[in-house]
Amino acid sequence: MQAKGNSLLENEGKVKGWIIAMSVIIPVAVAVLIFMPSKIDLGSEWVYFLPHLNAVINSAATLALIAGLVFIKKGSIPYHRASMTVAFGLGAIFLVSYVIYHAAAESTSFGGEGMIRSVYYFILLTHIVLAAVALFPILFAYYYGYTDQRAKHRKVVKFAYPIWLYVTVTGVIVYLMISPYYVH
Repeated sequence: MQAKGNSLLENEGKVKGWIIAMSVIIPVAVAVLIFMPSKIDLGSEWVYFLPHLNAVINSAATLALIAGLVFIKKGSIPYHRASMTVAFGLGAIFLVSYVIYHAAAESTSFGGEGMIRSVYYFILLTHIVLAAVALFPILFAYYYGYTDQRAKHRKVVKFAYPIWLYVTVTGVIVYLMISPYYVH
């Protein structure tokens, strides 16, 4: 890991360029897939299982994030790194699953009425906005942690961690609120 870390540090300008590019390209690609006029036919109904899987992935990522915080507060850097790597990996799996689902299936409309509708849309809107911007600080936090740049890591984590935790938690809440309205 040390050799990789050194290589990344030697190419830090390129790495930062990739982080910035990915932080822009991925949310734009997700938006295009969600709002594209016709969906991709994947030839099966299996994609309708993905929202349920995504909720499980987000729940597990939430637990990994909380474990990561507990471990770093106890000074256990190896366990902190492991927890955050699990959360990062789960986030990547979630993103792939989310993109596949929204590329193939129409979005489900929330059917609740009254005050719960306002609550749902507030949570959904804040979730979407923060999910769109979360990748930028998360990738920098992970990079700085991976390359053992602790001062920079701590600075970025002050923003990245609460945003990431909020997005994983509200992702599950949005799922629970909309799940009764899924057709499949």
